[in-house]
Amino acid sequence: MSAPIPTPDPLNDADSSGERHKLAIVIGTRPEAIKLAPVVLEAQRSGRFDVQVILTSQHREMLDQMVELFGLEIETDLDIMKPDQSLADVTTGALGGLHDTFERLRPDFVVVQGDTTTTFTGALAAFYLQIPVAHVEAGLRTYDRKQPFPEEINRCLTSQLADLHFAPTPQSRENLLKEGILDSNIWVTGNTAIDALFYTLDKLGDQDAEPSAHRTVLLTAHRRENHGEGMEHICDAVLDLVDRYDDLRVVYPVHLSPRVRATVFARLGNHPRVELIEPLGYQEFVLAMSRATLILTDSGGVQEEAPSLGKPVLILREVTERPEATEAGVALAVGTDRARIVREVSRLLDDAEHYRTMSETMNPYGDGTAAVRIVEAIAARLSSSTGS
Repeated sequence: MSAPIPTPDPLNDADSSGERHKLAIVIGTRPEAIKLAPVVLEAQRSGRFDVQVILTSQHREMLDQMVELFGLEIETDLDIMKPDQSLADVTTGALGGLHDTFERLRPDFVVVQGDTTTTFTGALAAFYLQIPVAHVEAGLRTYDRKQPFPEEINRCLTSQLADLHFAPTPQSRENLLKEGILDSNIWVTGNTAIDALFYTLDKLGDQDAEPSAHRTVLLTAHRRENHGEGMEHICDAVLDLVDRYDDLRVVYPVHLSPRVRATVFARLGNHPRVELIEPLGYQEFVLAMSRATLILTDSGGVQEEAPSLGKPVLILREVTERPEATEAGVALAVGTDRARIVREVSRLLDDAEHYRTMSETMNPYGDGTAAVRIVEAIAARLSSSTGS
């Protein structure tokens, strides 16, 4: 059984001087911004915290879009992104910058999310300064150090550094327990991606798709482990599909990675029913998901979001740290095997009952209130640690 979430008394959440607790929330990439924005907004709404949003800007353009969309006020932007930066560059830049920032701000708690290099270095910098760490989306595992790379190692190391672990599902909680994390430090909250999705759908309102003569496959693919041969196989499968189905179009917002773009534009750039577009803003991407017939992706976040929109997902990876979707039947891992991708997309397009089964299952990743649970748990831990 997961740790219960105490209900804090807002009147007792400040320290003895009457000041609010300082909560540093660290963001480096677009997915982190999407998944931490609900926590930022809920912490501010609660009135319990002085919220300090810190950017490493491990990504730049796509991150800036999310900051603007959610109206996040930034305390510090380390702006570490450089052209062709290596993982070592990102790690050393983020670690040094975050250590100095935490030393200056002295937050009472640091919040990190997921599995990026920013996540790991944020937890490590806080640990060096003996500042407690809360890990949002904790406990995801593939148990394969190379898939995804380097994310699997980042999340395992972050779990060893964190004090509070916010697992999105019971399976994630079980993974943490197996690694020796105390049950009293684990909360099953649901995934904040669903909070962000519902927030965005509410802002978008009722925007019906324009009538189309085509069925649409939305494709996203950018993972490092798929670079090169894997990406080539994905592109070849796409060409097979649009040649097989005259009423099929593929929409592919192409990641900014030069390696991804070189392969994708060379292989897919000349087909009239393959639309290669620039990366979409989050609102536009949510609309694209809602209007798609099905989704092909190697993204973790899309695996969580699509089931709430009733969209079947084929995962372009051999293993996934999000097995709940595959176990529930709303997603299927197909890897980068050309023939298998074509076979499984064709089955969804040809078999109405199979499509219905994958599209009508309840989302296993939560109900859109994860941020409330997370903020309450952090406030309760701070109250108990200060004796208030």
